[in-house]
Amino acid sequence: MLALIPIFVLILLISLSVGIFGNDTLSGASQVALLVASAVCVIIGLKTKRLTWSNLETILKKNVGSSTIAIIILMLIGALSSTWMLSGVVPTMIYYGMKIIKPEWFLISACVLCALVSLMTGSSWTTVATMGIALMGIGKAYGFADGWIAGAIISGAYFGDKLSPLSDTTVLASSITDTPLFTHIRYMMQTTIPTFIITLIIFIVAGFCITSYNEDTAMFTDALKGTFRISPWLLLVPVATGVMIVRKWHTLAVLFIAALIGAVVAMFAQTDIIPQVVQGEHKYLITHYLEGIVRMVYDRTAVTTGVETLDNLVGTRGMIGMLPTIWLIICAQTFGAAFTASGLLQDITNYLLKLIKGRTSLVATTVGTSMLLNMLTPDQYLSIILTGQTYKDIYKKKGYESRLLSRSTEDGGTVTSVLVPWNTCGLTQSTVLGVATLTYLPYCFFNILSPITSIAVAAIGKGIVRKKPEEIEAESAS
Repeated sequence: MLALIPIFVLILLISLSVGIFGNDTLSGASQVALLVASAVCVIIGLKTKRLTWSNLETILKKNVGSSTIAIIILMLIGALSSTWMLSGVVPTMIYYGMKIIKPEWFLISACVLCALVSLMTGSSWTTVATMGIALMGIGKAYGFADGWIAGAIISGAYFGDKLSPLSDTTVLASSITDTPLFTHIRYMMQTTIPTFIITLIIFIVAGFCITSYNEDTAMFTDALKGTFRISPWLLLVPVATGVMIVRKWHTLAVLFIAALIGAVVAMFAQTDIIPQVVQGEHKYLITHYLEGIVRMVYDRTAVTTGVETLDNLVGTRGMIGMLPTIWLIICAQTFGAAFTASGLLQDITNYLLKLIKGRTSLVATTVGTSMLLNMLTPDQYLSIILTGQTYKDIYKKKGYESRLLSRSTEDGGTVTSVLVPWNTCGLTQSTVLGVATLTYLPYCFFNILSPITSIAVAAIGKGIVRKKPEEIEAESAS
């Protein structure tokens, strides 16, 4: 099947890139792999005469254009994570977090905290960029492996994102399938709640079984307090950010203002940190601080704490650290455009539709399509839209409610996007947390189990209503 050739090429090249370049794969090798796979799509499309350059350019402009907001959000997240670190906000959260959370309960605490924040904000990205960064610091101080920490953070963040009425993906899945929002959310609970309970049990067991805790946590807290000015007043910054989110301010505005507040706070709260950021000599104090603020927003910085592990944690990358990810997003969208314009995406979709035999295979195919589109398009919004549009009439003709389609779409699309290294979600979260996608993937239990639970519930038939053939015929006639 010609449609599988570009996929095999991409998987092969990505695998080779990881083997050769290791953690530096995202710095350029993955981008090259995506462009080569895109070229393969174009060649096949031209050979089969299903592709024209004008159509390719049109879809390419649309795909890359759809990533504009994500790219801006990425840059603002880079600025926010940097200013919150150097202003002492994140170090303060880490400091008090280590005082409150016991090591044995850290994994489940991280998962639940991120779930609550994401449920209230409706954004897994914002949750990971704020609460997630602080929890990464606490987890590393306790000696947990990066994969376990990131897995707990992402599992919680995507649980909350999936069930929040403020979530853009939740609203999108319900609207594209013509399902009332709260009907969609209530129906998702049948698969989402059991999956989350299983996830929490795994993290509880893991928390008590992992014995490689860092016993000298006092060294980390003392180093933090010796380097940064730790104060509960600094927690007003994330509180103010939370208020903006609850008041439904736009994500771009929230991230920009939160980053700006962090930069201003750094000037007054961390007067000893600014000199470590500034590289030039200035005659006036105002220009000295101005360079410090600008550099902490866009540039890489290093802060010396006396503890090597902590130095790596509090060092920031700013907006410049997001550029490899932005480059990768553009290349990934190029691959999605080439795959779509060449007609190969439609070939795969048509093949998947032939697999539908009954209720279980219908849901399994829907879930599988969402997951596949996360790899091919590669964006969770496109995955949700294309899956909903493809299967809407099929569910209707077979007599199944639209809420089954909306739930299956989210069970396969929303939560698995973060598991794909070249998907916009996978790229963003791995960049923000500083953990490779393939490193945290095995520990994102909620994200892995959600598609399985969705198919299992379909096989059992719990809560699934199907209209009688005569009712379907009557509706079709009308």
